[in-house]
Amino acid sequence: MEFSFIGTLQKILVESGFAAFADDPRSLVMILIACVLLYLGIVKKFEPLLLVPIAFGVLMANFPLTGLLNPPDGNGNVGLFWVFYQGVQYAVYPSIIFLGIGAMTDFGPLIARPSSMLLGAAAQFGIFSAFLLALALGFPDKVAAAIGVIGGADGPTAILTASKLAPEYLPPIAIAAYSYMALIPLIQPPLMRALTTQKEREVKMEQLRPVSKTEKIVFPIVVSIFVILLLPETAPLIGMLMLGNLFRECGVTDRLSDTAQNAMVNIVTVFLGLSVGCKATASTFLTWDTIKIIILGLLAFMLSTVGGLLFGKVMCKLSGGKINPLIGSAGVSAVPMAARVSQVEGQKANPANFLLMHAMGPNVAGVIGSAIAAGFMIKVFGG
Repeated sequence: MEFSFIGTLQKILVESGFAAFADDPRSLVMILIACVLLYLGIVKKFEPLLLVPIAFGVLMANFPLTGLLNPPDGNGNVGLFWVFYQGVQYAVYPSIIFLGIGAMTDFGPLIARPSSMLLGAAAQFGIFSAFLLALALGFPDKVAAAIGVIGGADGPTAILTASKLAPEYLPPIAIAAYSYMALIPLIQPPLMRALTTQKEREVKMEQLRPVSKTEKIVFPIVVSIFVILLLPETAPLIGMLMLGNLFRECGVTDRLSDTAQNAMVNIVTVFLGLSVGCKATASTFLTWDTIKIIILGLLAFMLSTVGGLLFGKVMCKLSGGKINPLIGSAGVSAVPMAARVSQVEGQKANPANFLLMHAMGPNVAGVIGSAIAAGFMIKVFGG
């Protein structure tokens, strides 16, 4: 009995994941990275709703011998995470996330001040700058395009673009996109103070005009028709974003709006985070290319912020000092975090400043702009 017990114990240990680490000790590094990401999400509260499931997906993917990532073998066996990942592979999860964003977001500030769309467009500067830098560093054009989209500060858009153009680089692109979204309150303020004067930051903007119910209903329909006909590749993101907003505004689909912005988006967020994290295995993540992507993503995000701020300064001049250039930094599509940063910085300069609703215009425009930029990249390089 003792011999049998010892033999069984030895067999368990030899065939365990602990023993398998000897074959590829890099998995231990990835497990450590996953723990660091969990710390940032839980303790530091950096975008926890996505960073926690992403980090746990990284953790699970790097346990040896689990078979979680195994594709179907023809005998009815398939890895659980392989099944989850099909929602990313076929752009299901990012599109549903956009449905929720549309249902949660008031497009009124953008409708009230259409010129905000220009700030959202200017804030896409980082996407195309990072694309050119990635080409200069030797990345193929498809991968460079996917890397550039990180500059839009839009996780679902970055994931969709990477899944279409560079699926093998999806984990570092997704983690970079969501990490920089979470770090907006740290990254943007120094740039905002460096590129604007005290006088510009003190500009107090007039209250936006009221937007009618009819305008709010017509807007998502018109945008869908125009943008999707112009760039059919934007249909998954723009279509779901505008449908979600139509649920919110039309007044007859309150239950659908509530589901889209709460239960549905929360469920999909779990699957999206696990699916992204599970692709961050040691063999694909621990490379020099990953380091380059992380650096390029930061540059893309900073350049997008700079583009929005500089165009904000132009609009401040053209308006005779009526537009606070700080709202230009909200042209990146991290809703509503970027708008809140504009509000905080504006109040530091002038306690009577209330820029949040003004910044929501460029913020919403940034969501639309990043989706259009992604659609353009997929159209040009996806063939």
